[in-house]
Amino acid sequence: MVKLYTILIIGFLLVLNGCSQQQSANSLDSTSPNTLTGKLIITGSSTIAPLAAELALQFEKKNRNSKIDVQTGGSSRGIADIRQGTSHIGMVSRQLKLAENDLKAHLLAKDGVSIIVHKNNPIRELSESQIRSIYLGKIDNWKSLNGVNQKITVINKSEGRSTLEVFAKYFKLKNSQIKSNIIIGDNEQAVKLVSKNPHAIAYVSIGTAEYDIALGIPIKTLPLNGVPANTATLLKNQFPLSRELNFITKEQMSALAIAFINYAQSKTANSIIEGFGFVPTHP
Repeated sequence: MVKLYTILIIGFLLVLNGCSQQQSANSLDSTSPNTLTGKLIITGSSTIAPLAAELALQFEKKNRNSKIDVQTGGSSRGIADIRQGTSHIGMVSRQLKLAENDLKAHLLAKDGVSIIVHKNNPIRELSESQIRSIYLGKIDNWKSLNGVNQKITVINKSEGRSTLEVFAKYFKLKNSQIKSNIIIGDNEQAVKLVSKNPHAIAYVSIGTAEYDIALGIPIKTLPLNGVPANTATLLKNQFPLSRELNFITKEQMSALAIAFINYAQSKTANSIIEGFGFVPTHP
Protein backbone atom coordinates (compact mmCIF):
# COMPACT_ATOMS: atom_id res chain seq x y z
CA MET A 1 0.00 0.00 0.00
CA VAL A 2 2.85 2.40 0.90
CA LYS A 3 4.51 1.61 -2.45
CA LEU A 4 1.25 2.41 -4.27
CA TYR A 5 0.95 5.78 -2.52
CA THR A 6 4.56 6.58 -3.40
CA ILE A 7 3.99 5.81 -7.08
CA LEU A 8 0.86 7.96 -7.12
CA ILE A 9 2.67 10.91 -5.50
CA ILE A 10 5.60 10.68 -7.92
CA GLY A 11 3.18 10.57 -10.87
CA PHE A 12 1.32 13.61 -9.58
CA LEU A 13 4.57 15.58 -9.21
CA LEU A 14 5.66 14.69 -12.76
CA VAL A 15 2.33 15.89 -14.18
CA LEU A 16 2.54 19.08 -12.12
CA ASN A 17 6.07 19.75 -13.33
CA GLY A 18 5.02 19.21 -16.95
CA CYS A 19 2.16 21.65 -16.60
CA SER A 20 4.50 24.20 -15.04
CA GLN A 21 6.96 23.91 -17.93
CA GLN A 22 4.15 24.27 -20.49
CA GLN A 23 2.86 27.34 -18.70
CA SER A 24 6.35 28.85 -18.72
CA ALA A 25 6.70 28.26 -22.46
CA ASN A 26 3.29 29.78 -23.13
CA SER A 27 4.27 32.92 -21.21
CA LEU A 28 6.33 34.03 -24.24
CA ASP A 29 3.59 33.33 -26.76
CA SER A 30 2.57 36.74 -28.09
CA THR A 31 -0.76 35.37 -29.26
CA SER A 32 -1.93 34.46 -25.77
CA PRO A 33 -3.82 37.41 -24.26
CA ASN A 34 -2.70 38.92 -20.95
CA THR A 35 0.46 36.76 -20.69
CA LEU A 36 2.88 39.61 -21.36
CA THR A 37 3.08 42.74 -19.26
CA GLY A 38 5.16 45.89 -19.34
CA LYS A 39 6.03 48.76 -21.65
CA LEU A 40 8.25 49.05 -24.70
CA ILE A 41 9.69 52.29 -26.08
CA ILE A 42 10.56 52.16 -29.79
CA THR A 43 12.35 55.10 -31.42
CA GLY A 44 14.00 55.99 -34.72
CA SER A 45 13.26 55.90 -38.44
CA SER A 46 10.24 57.86 -39.62
CA THR A 47 9.96 55.42 -42.53
CA ILE A 48 9.37 52.48 -40.20
CA ALA A 49 7.42 54.34 -37.48
CA PRO A 50 3.91 54.20 -39.03
CA LEU A 51 4.32 50.46 -39.66
CA ALA A 52 5.71 49.90 -36.17
CA ALA A 53 2.77 51.81 -34.67
CA GLU A 54 0.25 49.58 -36.47
CA LEU A 55 2.15 46.42 -35.48
CA ALA A 56 2.18 47.69 -31.90
CA LEU A 57 -1.57 48.31 -31.98
CA GLN A 58 -2.31 44.79 -33.19
CA PHE A 59 0.15 43.30 -30.69
CA GLU A 60 -1.47 45.20 -27.81
CA LYS A 61 -4.88 43.81 -28.79
CA LYS A 62 -3.52 40.31 -28.26
CA ASN A 63 -1.52 41.23 -25.16
CA ARG A 64 -3.76 43.61 -23.27
CA ASN A 65 -1.34 44.16 -20.39
CA SER A 66 1.41 45.45 -22.68
CA LYS A 67 1.99 49.02 -23.85
CA ILE A 68 4.18 50.07 -26.78
CA ASP A 69 5.18 53.68 -27.41
CA VAL A 70 6.53 54.44 -30.92
CA GLN A 71 8.45 57.69 -31.47
CA THR A 72 10.18 59.08 -34.57
CA GLY A 73 13.34 61.16 -34.87
CA GLY A 74 15.37 59.40 -37.54
CA SER A 75 17.56 56.31 -37.64
CA SER A 76 20.38 58.11 -35.85
CA ARG A 77 18.08 58.62 -32.87
CA GLY A 78 17.12 54.95 -32.94
CA ILE A 79 20.79 53.98 -32.69
CA ALA A 80 21.65 56.58 -30.06
CA ASP A 81 18.68 55.69 -27.83
CA ILE A 82 19.52 51.97 -27.85
CA ARG A 83 23.13 52.68 -26.93
CA GLN A 84 22.09 55.06 -24.16
CA GLY A 85 19.46 52.68 -22.84
CA THR A 86 16.58 55.13 -23.27
CA SER A 87 14.61 52.81 -25.58
CA HIS A 88 14.08 49.06 -25.90
CA ILE A 89 13.94 48.79 -29.70
CA GLY A 90 15.36 51.11 -32.35
CA MET A 91 14.19 51.59 -35.93
CA VAL A 92 16.83 51.91 -38.66
CA SER A 93 15.94 52.05 -42.35
CA ARG A 94 19.25 50.74 -43.66
CA GLN A 95 21.82 48.04 -42.96
CA LEU A 96 23.90 48.47 -39.84
CA LYS A 97 27.46 49.68 -40.40
CA LEU A 98 30.61 47.91 -39.22
CA ALA A 99 31.01 50.54 -36.51
CA GLU A 100 27.56 49.57 -35.21
CA ASN A 101 28.43 45.92 -34.51
CA ASP A 102 27.58 46.43 -30.85
CA LEU A 103 23.94 46.35 -31.95
CA LYS A 104 21.79 43.49 -33.22
CA ALA A 105 19.62 43.95 -36.34
CA HIS A 106 16.24 42.23 -36.75
CA LEU A 107 15.20 42.43 -40.41
CA LEU A 108 11.60 43.56 -40.75
CA ALA A 109 11.07 44.32 -44.46
CA LYS A 110 12.57 45.68 -47.67
CA ASP A 111 11.94 49.12 -49.10
CA GLY A 112 13.31 51.37 -51.81
CA VAL A 113 14.02 55.07 -52.21
CA SER A 114 12.27 56.84 -55.08
CA ILE A 115 12.36 60.28 -56.65
CA ILE A 116 8.95 61.96 -56.45
CA VAL A 117 7.50 64.96 -58.27
CA HIS A 118 4.04 66.48 -58.52
CA LYS A 119 1.49 64.41 -60.43
CA ASN A 120 1.08 67.21 -63.00
CA ASN A 121 4.79 67.56 -63.67
CA PRO A 122 5.28 66.51 -67.33
CA ILE A 123 8.66 64.89 -66.56
CA ARG A 124 8.29 61.11 -66.78
CA GLU A 125 11.84 59.96 -66.06
CA LEU A 126 15.22 61.33 -65.03
CA SER A 127 18.62 59.73 -65.53
CA GLU A 128 21.02 59.20 -62.64
CA SER A 129 23.20 61.95 -64.06
CA GLN A 130 20.27 64.38 -64.21
CA ILE A 131 19.20 63.62 -60.65
CA ARG A 132 22.75 64.13 -59.43
CA SER A 133 23.02 67.41 -61.33
CA ILE A 134 19.75 68.68 -59.83
CA TYR A 135 20.96 67.98 -56.29
CA LEU A 136 24.36 69.54 -57.03
CA GLY A 137 22.63 72.69 -58.29
CA LYS A 138 23.98 72.28 -61.84
CA ILE A 139 20.43 71.95 -63.23
CA ASP A 140 18.03 74.39 -61.59
CA ASN A 141 15.22 74.78 -64.14
CA TRP A 142 12.81 72.16 -65.45
CA LYS A 143 13.17 73.67 -68.94
CA SER A 144 16.67 72.15 -69.12
CA LEU A 145 14.98 68.74 -68.83
CA ASN A 146 12.31 69.44 -71.47
CA GLY A 147 9.89 70.50 -68.76
CA VAL A 148 8.22 73.81 -67.97
CA ASN A 149 10.21 77.02 -67.63
CA GLN A 150 10.20 77.03 -63.82
CA LYS A 151 12.87 76.89 -61.15
CA ILE A 152 13.26 73.48 -59.51
CA THR A 153 12.48 73.42 -55.80
CA VAL A 154 14.96 70.90 -54.38
CA ILE A 155 13.92 69.16 -51.17
CA ASN A 156 16.56 67.36 -49.12
CA LYS A 157 16.54 65.36 -45.88
CA SER A 158 18.14 66.51 -42.65
CA GLU A 159 21.30 64.92 -41.23
CA GLY A 160 20.78 61.66 -39.38
CA ARG A 161 18.09 60.36 -41.73
CA SER A 162 18.83 56.98 -43.27
CA THR A 163 16.90 57.91 -46.42
CA LEU A 164 19.46 60.69 -46.97
CA GLU A 165 22.36 58.30 -46.36
CA VAL A 166 21.02 55.71 -48.81
CA PHE A 167 20.21 58.36 -51.45
CA ALA A 168 23.57 60.14 -51.14
CA LYS A 169 25.56 56.91 -51.23
CA TYR A 170 23.80 55.69 -54.38
CA PHE A 171 24.23 58.97 -56.26
CA LYS A 172 27.79 59.48 -54.93
CA LEU A 173 26.93 62.71 -53.17
CA LYS A 174 28.08 64.26 -49.93
CA ASN A 175 25.41 66.06 -47.98
CA SER A 176 27.63 69.15 -47.93
CA GLN A 177 27.51 69.17 -51.75
CA ILE A 178 23.73 69.13 -52.02
CA LYS A 179 22.14 72.45 -52.98
CA SER A 180 18.65 72.34 -51.55
CA ASN A 181 15.89 74.89 -51.14
CA ILE A 182 14.12 73.08 -48.32
CA ILE A 183 15.41 70.64 -45.69
CA ILE A 184 12.86 68.35 -44.08
CA GLY A 185 12.71 65.44 -41.64
CA ASP A 186 10.30 62.64 -42.37
CA ASN A 187 8.87 61.25 -45.60
CA GLU A 188 5.41 62.71 -45.10
CA GLN A 189 6.83 66.23 -44.96
CA ALA A 190 8.41 65.67 -48.38
CA VAL A 191 5.17 64.25 -49.79
CA LYS A 192 3.16 67.18 -48.46
CA LEU A 193 5.53 69.77 -49.93
CA VAL A 194 5.69 68.10 -53.36
CA SER A 195 1.91 67.65 -53.47
CA LYS A 196 1.51 71.41 -53.06
CA ASN A 197 4.33 72.49 -55.36
CA PRO A 198 4.22 71.42 -59.05
CA HIS A 199 7.90 72.39 -59.43
CA ALA A 200 9.35 70.50 -56.46
CA ILE A 201 11.43 67.33 -56.37
CA ALA A 202 12.19 65.06 -53.42
CA TYR A 203 13.12 61.49 -52.56
CA VAL A 204 11.15 59.27 -50.20
CA SER A 205 10.44 55.69 -49.22
CA ILE A 206 8.69 53.78 -52.01
CA GLY A 207 6.33 52.36 -49.41
CA THR A 208 5.36 55.84 -48.24
CA ALA A 209 4.91 57.08 -51.81
CA GLU A 210 2.72 54.14 -52.87
CA TYR A 211 0.62 54.44 -49.72
CA ASP A 212 0.02 58.18 -50.26
CA ILE A 213 -0.64 57.81 -54.01
CA ALA A 214 -3.30 55.22 -53.17
CA LEU A 215 -4.92 57.84 -50.92
CA GLY A 216 -5.15 60.23 -53.88
CA ILE A 217 -2.31 62.56 -52.93
CA PRO A 218 -1.10 64.22 -56.19
CA ILE A 219 2.47 62.95 -56.44
CA LYS A 220 4.15 60.37 -58.67
CA THR A 221 7.29 58.28 -58.47
CA LEU A 222 9.85 58.33 -61.27
CA PRO A 223 11.52 55.16 -62.57
CA LEU A 224 15.24 54.66 -62.02
CA ASN A 225 17.31 53.23 -64.87
CA GLY A 226 14.06 52.35 -66.60
CA VAL A 227 12.77 50.33 -63.62
CA PRO A 228 9.44 51.48 -62.10
CA ALA A 229 9.65 52.48 -58.44
CA ASN A 230 7.12 50.16 -56.81
CA THR A 231 6.86 47.18 -54.51
CA ALA A 232 6.50 44.79 -57.45
CA THR A 233 10.01 45.58 -58.72
CA LEU A 234 11.35 45.51 -55.16
CA LEU A 235 9.86 42.06 -54.67
CA LYS A 236 11.69 40.85 -57.80
CA ASN A 237 14.94 42.53 -56.68
CA GLN A 238 14.86 44.68 -59.84
CA PHE A 239 14.75 48.18 -58.39
CA PRO A 240 18.35 49.42 -57.99
CA LEU A 241 17.90 51.66 -54.95
CA SER A 242 16.64 49.29 -52.25
CA ARG A 243 17.35 48.98 -48.55
CA GLU A 244 16.60 47.04 -45.40
CA LEU A 245 14.15 48.12 -42.72
CA ASN A 246 15.40 46.90 -39.36
CA PHE A 247 14.50 46.84 -35.73
CA ILE A 248 17.68 47.05 -33.65
CA THR A 249 18.41 46.05 -30.08
CA LYS A 250 21.24 45.15 -27.78
CA GLU A 251 22.01 41.44 -27.45
CA GLN A 252 20.01 41.10 -24.24
CA MET A 253 16.29 41.77 -24.59
CA SER A 254 13.26 41.54 -22.35
CA ALA A 255 10.63 38.86 -22.91
CA LEU A 256 8.24 41.56 -24.14
CA ALA A 257 10.75 42.88 -26.71
CA ILE A 258 11.46 39.35 -27.96
CA ALA A 259 7.76 38.60 -28.30
CA PHE A 260 7.03 41.82 -30.19
CA ILE A 261 9.91 41.31 -32.65
CA ASN A 262 8.85 37.69 -33.17
CA TYR A 263 5.34 38.92 -33.96
CA ALA A 264 6.64 41.60 -36.36
CA GLN A 265 8.66 38.95 -38.22
CA SER A 266 5.84 36.39 -38.34
CA LYS A 267 3.58 35.53 -41.26
CA THR A 268 0.72 37.12 -39.33
CA ALA A 269 2.36 40.53 -39.76
CA ASN A 270 3.00 40.22 -43.51
CA SER A 271 -0.35 41.64 -44.56
CA ILE A 272 0.27 44.68 -42.34
CA ILE A 273 3.75 45.17 -43.83
CA GLU A 274 2.36 44.89 -47.36
CA GLY A 275 -0.38 47.37 -46.48
CA PHE A 276 2.29 50.01 -45.93
CA GLY A 277 3.90 49.32 -49.31
CA PHE A 278 6.87 47.37 -47.98
CA VAL A 279 8.09 43.90 -48.95
CA PRO A 280 7.96 41.25 -46.18
CA THR A 281 11.16 39.27 -45.71
CA HIS A 282 9.66 36.43 -43.69
CA PRO A 283 7.14 34.73 -46.02
